[in-house]
Amino acid sequence: MAQFLLKTTVSFLTWRLAFCCVNGRQSHPAVQKKVKSHSPLLLVNCQYLWGFVTRLVHLGFIRLFSPCRTAPSTFLSRTSTSRVLSTLLAPSRFPDNTKASTTPALSQQPSPIPNHYPTITTQQQSMVTQTDGNPPEKGVSPLVANHPDHLDAEANVQPIEADESKPAAPPSGLWGHLCHYGYKVIVAGRVELQGITPIPVKERTVTKTLNIFTLWWSMSCNILPITFGMLGPVYGLNLRDSCLIILFFTLLSTIPPAYLCTWGPKLGMRQMIQARYSWGRYIVSLPVLLNLATTTGFSVIIVITGGQCLSAVANGHLSISVGIVIMSVLTLIISFCGYTTLHMYERFAWIPAVIAIIVAVGCGGKYLHLQNPPSGPPSPQGILSFAMIVSSYMIPWACLSSDFTTYLVPSTPSWKIFVYSYTGLGLPTILLMCLGAAIGGAIPSVPEWSEAYDQTLVGGVLQAMLAPAGGFGRFLVVILSFTLLGNLAATSYSITLNFQMLAPVLFKVPRYLFAIILAAILIPVGIKASANFYDSLENFVSLIGYWCSAFLGVVMVDHLWEKKGDCGRYDLDAWNDASKLPWGIAALTAAAASFGLVIPSMDQVWWQGPIAKTTGDLGFEFAFIVSGLLYVPLRMVEKKVSGR
Repeated sequence: MAQFLLKTTVSFLTWRLAFCCVNGRQSHPAVQKKVKSHSPLLLVNCQYLWGFVTRLVHLGFIRLFSPCRTAPSTFLSRTSTSRVLSTLLAPSRFPDNTKASTTPALSQQPSPIPNHYPTITTQQQSMVTQTDGNPPEKGVSPLVANHPDHLDAEANVQPIEADESKPAAPPSGLWGHLCHYGYKVIVAGRVELQGITPIPVKERTVTKTLNIFTLWWSMSCNILPITFGMLGPVYGLNLRDSCLIILFFTLLSTIPPAYLCTWGPKLGMRQMIQARYSWGRYIVSLPVLLNLATTTGFSVIIVITGGQCLSAVANGHLSISVGIVIMSVLTLIISFCGYTTLHMYERFAWIPAVIAIIVAVGCGGKYLHLQNPPSGPPSPQGILSFAMIVSSYMIPWACLSSDFTTYLVPSTPSWKIFVYSYTGLGLPTILLMCLGAAIGGAIPSVPEWSEAYDQTLVGGVLQAMLAPAGGFGRFLVVILSFTLLGNLAATSYSITLNFQMLAPVLFKVPRYLFAIILAAILIPVGIKASANFYDSLENFVSLIGYWCSAFLGVVMVDHLWEKKGDCGRYDLDAWNDASKLPWGIAALTAAAASFGLVIPSMDQVWWQGPIAKTTGDLGFEFAFIVSGLLYVPLRMVEKKVSGR
């Protein structure tokens, strides 16, 4: 009888305390009184309970797809006393990803969340040992069975009845309301809490491989490739030459992103986490920082383009700055939620985009044949410089490719992932860049387009093309501006992950909070850069291709040469252990040394190397080839010296 009353009362107290803590209310006075008057052992277990509850609160309370999808109070109320105590006394039962996992790689990972569990003293540990040599009672924790108060629990503990006639009210105060409704958003909005921790095999359950195709297709079916294609006439190229360059270099530069996509299901790691196996635990922060600058720069370009379209629809009554704010906030909503919401959005986002683009071509296509002839034949410098622009649009995707495939089933055929990624990324890019080259060549010949271009650039031209459709055309321009969200949301999702990889201290910050920080960066930077959009675009894109090529040369050679193209050769347990990873000196030295040939081959507004004066810009080609070749001997030396 004493055992039954003790189990019942302690179960109720732990349930009631957890219920009050989770709902942000003060504990019931009766509960406070009983907890204070009860034995020190119960206070110790309440401390463990508090650590357990705060751990759930920090992780967003409960993940939607976790085994325990009920509320914390319900979960605790259905658990026996012995199970509650043993659970609280064993923190390893609740790993940081909130799902019980037996994956060795995850069980050995450092916890990104501070340990709230108190240390058990020697006196408390001695209580576990039986003093009389008799085994503990069945179903009772040793701590409870050996405590002096266990025998007279009926006298010290009285049952308490909970008043649950009314649902829990939101806590008072602004901060309390924010936490309360923030919890509801996290649970209902399917916010991804995983972060950069490798995805265990048991969580790689996505079987819809077609999602990869729709993701890349939606990311490419927007007006951003049109914007890049419009740079063709800037380099003195006619429509035919521009289209040939777009076709060849897009087919070539799409291979690295599509190939690196196949690594995600096999390793369960984000792209820059995989890079640690060649760049080392700490030196990889340099390419992560450059990748952050690249993806953030692309995001700035996208929000500016979307803001221009929204401003063009309003005939200048809505400024470009306000349009940039609108695009940034909408992106925040999608990237905040994470992988599931992103794929759900991308699955359908391309449909209105394709319809709007087809209608725009149908309305303004009659003027596309009015191409403004270039002043002379295309020069080698113009051809290779525009080729560098096209490649710089495609190659950076390789630095975040596997971020979008980590949840796929590991048995997914690699050829299927490659084909879906290659066609989903390359096909719409080729078509839309060629359309952009045609629009750019026709702008000087169509006064309405030229006038609109002077006012709001790309958005103005699209508005002029859709002017014959009247109000429906304005609606389509709004749709075209929102088509950029598919690209922007996916890029922002990877940016939030890269923030966590930048420094060890940032690993503890939840991924979704970086989505808010990103929006705060995009708005002021986008407003500032919109004043000189095409100058900002050309100067930015002309630089990112160099470092991306050098980075990928090292990563791909390491995978194909040292790992023999086999993902099974990666030590998955070493992803966050600097003592088991390479130093990264060989990778850094190879990439840096390649710029000895890259810099003389650069053709920029602010610098033209001696090689580029004759051949044009060959920087990104040399960066990829030279860094890969130098990495092999340097890595052999590093491996011999370091032993790993």
